[in-house]
Amino acid sequence: MSKPYDDILPTPFEVLDPRGAGLFNGTAKLDRLYVGGCRWAEGPAYFPAGRYLVWSDIPNNRMMRYDETDGSVSVFRSPSQYTNGHTVDRQGRLVSCEHGGRRVSRTEFDGTVTTLADTFEGKRFNSPNDLVVKSDESIWFTDPAYGIDWDYEGHRSKSEIGGCHVYRIDGKSGKITRVADDFERPNGLAFSPDEKKLYIADTGATHVENGPRHIRVFDVDGDKLKNGRLFATCTHGLFDGFRIDEDGRIWTSAGDGVHVYDPDGTLIAKVHVPEVVANVCFGGPARNRLYICGTTSLYAYYVLVRGDKTF
Repeated sequence: MSKPYDDILPTPFEVLDPRGAGLFNGTAKLDRLYVGGCRWAEGPAYFPAGRYLVWSDIPNNRMMRYDETDGSVSVFRSPSQYTNGHTVDRQGRLVSCEHGGRRVSRTEFDGTVTTLADTFEGKRFNSPNDLVVKSDESIWFTDPAYGIDWDYEGHRSKSEIGGCHVYRIDGKSGKITRVADDFERPNGLAFSPDEKKLYIADTGATHVENGPRHIRVFDVDGDKLKNGRLFATCTHGLFDGFRIDEDGRIWTSAGDGVHVYDPDGTLIAKVHVPEVVANVCFGGPARNRLYICGTTSLYAYYVLVRGDKTF
């Protein structure tokens, strides 16, 4: 059963700008749904039809499942090919980034796993990290090298591609194109509600002294990106995964919890979490429950806004 974390954080939110005042209910508590069993919790994806959440426990090489109807937690898949980011496509199928398989895969309705992308121009990807599905059914994903840097979250290996880039899989033909090649370590990504903008995090500070710890935003021009510019720089730790709400605000992971940004790039609020946060997603019947992957645990927090319909 879920356990409220109110003994430590009775008021977990912090409003930093008047625009953040209407996002939270003062009586809502931060629920700790799964306590301390993960080594690096990541990649939450919510399935509305079943009212359950799937997330990754990367170093333990498994995927976990939280059942919203009864609060139970179970192992969804083990081994999991060191999966990281997940999303749900327009047909309700699980789409995943695999460090171990160095691929983007899809779990079909019968449980079989299909490879969607594992090479580009004849070279294996590094370790696909996070992904998002656009309304035209194209899949956009990032490919840093975290899963091949060490054996902790994958299998140590040399990069065949020679860089860390962002790619697109065409929803009809399956053709793979590179859409951005000027990142140190591209990480989380999400579209604005109208899909005219794509936000992409760069966590290059993990490997480059004074490297990037920011989110950039791009204009989406069909199957291409243009006009990339800085959106926000993380004020505590690093941005990793994030989601957008229906009004275009960015809810992003950070070192001290979840940071909320207005579409103009202003940090307007925080949800404090007692662990480093890696990723978030919206869920629940009303899309108003923010699921939070902390380092070792899964948390949830009810907010007064709804996540974008693509979660």
